[in-house]
Amino acid sequence: MLVNSTSSILSYFVLAAYVHVGPLRYWYFMLTVMLYIIIVIVNTSLIVVICMNRSLHEPMYLFLCSLFVNELYGSTGLFPFLLVQILSDIHTVSVPFCFVQIFCIYTYGNIQFSNLAIMSYDRYLAICCPLQYNTRMTSNKVVIFIIVIWLYSFVKFLIGLSLNIRLTLCGNIINSLYCQNYLVVKLACSDTKVNNIYGLFGTFVSILVPLLPILLSYMKILKVCFSGSKQARQKAVSTCTPHLASLLNFSFGCLFEILQSRFEMSGVPNVLRILLSLYFLILQPLLNPIMYGMQMSEIRNACKRVFCSMLADCRDPASL
Repeated sequence: MLVNSTSSILSYFVLAAYVHVGPLRYWYFMLTVMLYIIIVIVNTSLIVVICMNRSLHEPMYLFLCSLFVNELYGSTGLFPFLLVQILSDIHTVSVPFCFVQIFCIYTYGNIQFSNLAIMSYDRYLAICCPLQYNTRMTSNKVVIFIIVIWLYSFVKFLIGLSLNIRLTLCGNIINSLYCQNYLVVKLACSDTKVNNIYGLFGTFVSILVPLLPILLSYMKILKVCFSGSKQARQKAVSTCTPHLASLLNFSFGCLFEILQSRFEMSGVPNVLRILLSLYFLILQPLLNPIMYGMQMSEIRNACKRVFCSMLADCRDPASL
């Protein structure tokens, strides 16, 4: 008698999207290592800068700190695994680790969208209700918002993970570079009705619900910009541009990944499909800290001060 559990039937999955590239895999390995190191350095640097500078202990920067921590979290869920697979001749992953990776990547995406939604509401208050901003967006409320976002995302995907673990799988080949929830569910030969319903519900809640406050906030912001002074428009553009760019970039990557996992896309070239499947997990953690660091003058100036003080300490013989 078979037990209705994945672990009792299969011990590993085969990742079929990897192709044999010969010695080129060492170049891909070095490139991936460099990308991961850059992502860790830039995100960690901005987290440290925000934490060390009291002038940046404001709601907008605390939300950014949460965003950068999430970038590190999502990247760590992919890059070490990707590095091992690039050098490996056999592209397999154990079932428990596969589920852990699914949990990391999907909670990363949910936290990202929720964080961007809260940040849009914060920008709405700062631009449209400046006199009420300090009372409506306090430090305590910011901490509560961040804790709720992370806990909600973890609980939501723990439920989805528990639904996956109960499935009986009749195959172990995943046509992807990394583990994906829906591709695992498609391997099931037991009833997946509950998984499909919860998956669609989860996608709706994770993407469409955060989009609602984002759209409403930016409709209000645009209204204020068109009716306000030139200085108000410039301030709104400077603070909202990186947020909008981050939102559009991440939305594009997630949209392609959802379409690719649920629909047949054999017409898309394999190399393009591979690049786009990694798009939101590589470009977002890389571009977010660069965009916010370059566009927002307060962060840029704080980074310069920290960098200059570090150089001064290195040059001062008395500090040695």
